[in-house]
Amino acid sequence: MDEEINEQALALHKKLKGKISIESKAGNVTPENLPILYTPGVGAVSAYIAEHPEAVNSMTNRANTVAIVTDGTAVLGLGNIGPKAALPVMEGKAILFKTFAGIDAVPICLDTQDAEEIIRTVKAMEPTFGGINLEDIAAPKAFTILARLKNEMQIPVLHDDQQGTAVVVLAGLINSLAVRGLTLAQARIVVNGAGAAGLAIASLLITAGAKQIVVTDSHGAIYKGREGMNEEKERIAKVTNMVCSLGLDKEGCVSGGLTEALAGAHVFVGVSKGGVLTAEMIRTMAERPIIFALANPVPEIFPDEAHAGGAYIVATGRSDFPNQLNNVLAFPGIFRGAIDNGVRLITDEMLIRAARAIAGAVEAPDAEHIVPSVFDTTLVKRVADAIR
Repeated sequence: MDEEINEQALALHKKLKGKISIESKAGNVTPENLPILYTPGVGAVSAYIAEHPEAVNSMTNRANTVAIVTDGTAVLGLGNIGPKAALPVMEGKAILFKTFAGIDAVPICLDTQDAEEIIRTVKAMEPTFGGINLEDIAAPKAFTILARLKNEMQIPVLHDDQQGTAVVVLAGLINSLAVRGLTLAQARIVVNGAGAAGLAIASLLITAGAKQIVVTDSHGAIYKGREGMNEEKERIAKVTNMVCSLGLDKEGCVSGGLTEALAGAHVFVGVSKGGVLTAEMIRTMAERPIIFALANPVPEIFPDEAHAGGAYIVATGRSDFPNQLNNVLAFPGIFRGAIDNGVRLITDEMLIRAARAIAGAVEAPDAEHIVPSVFDTTLVKRVADAIR
């Protein structure tokens, strides 16, 4: 199936020579409208905006245009493949913005991996765009870039791999736990993967009310005082796996690997790499465990194997299985709401409301229906209404 899709994708992209284009809102250019659309008439518009800078949002397309910015260092499951190879993904994201939210999005693939240079470049683009969607930028610099741009720009900035993923996971978990019969505070949750997505998920879940979270990376469970951690991992260690702060020998402290972390857990959230979770590990979890295997294109475990291990609810990032947790459930509505409501700073409280709006779009959740379809026509408005 994947091989067939890959062949079709290669053929289509070669045929189209890219997936996006620019079209005129004014229709065809004619001898009559050319002086109005361009020189000399456009000079009057520019002069007016120079005297009334706020008019740029009502007399140009700026307010409805988002830049999709990447350096190509963390693209899908492919890793650091560079800005040119990232461009097809960014074009695809632009299509989703337009299709679902009516937002014009422009791919910006930067030929630099230096955080300060990325920050300077994005800030310099502010006159052109009404919002910034950071995409596929590797951790830990992704955290620095997002924090700086949120504080230093006057337009909304979202890192979809962090905030968008966290919103969709929270939405799926709200309904999964309701079906399972647990509250967020009661659930023991393991987040496997301590990159941009994993740490953002853990942070948002805690803000939303989760009390028992363990984050694991390639070296095992993260806990306060573990050696060799970067600043972001040290930060998350202060609010997760907290029993370990009393000592590594304390009951409930997880200092081993993923296998040890999963024993007795209710929820697994994977944003790491394919194949790291086994049916045997799931069998050690609490009764009726919830498995979010979100690595793409190969999940941490495939649904049939997860169910064989006793999984009650299984979600992936793929469209060919039930319960697809895809960021397109969130980011079109988040930006639509931010733009329409003049939101400069997208807060965690807004993101939690967005997650609840997504979860609420499912009238009767069950084990195979924990989030709405990405084609739910009410979804963008629901999410946009939460961003205000």
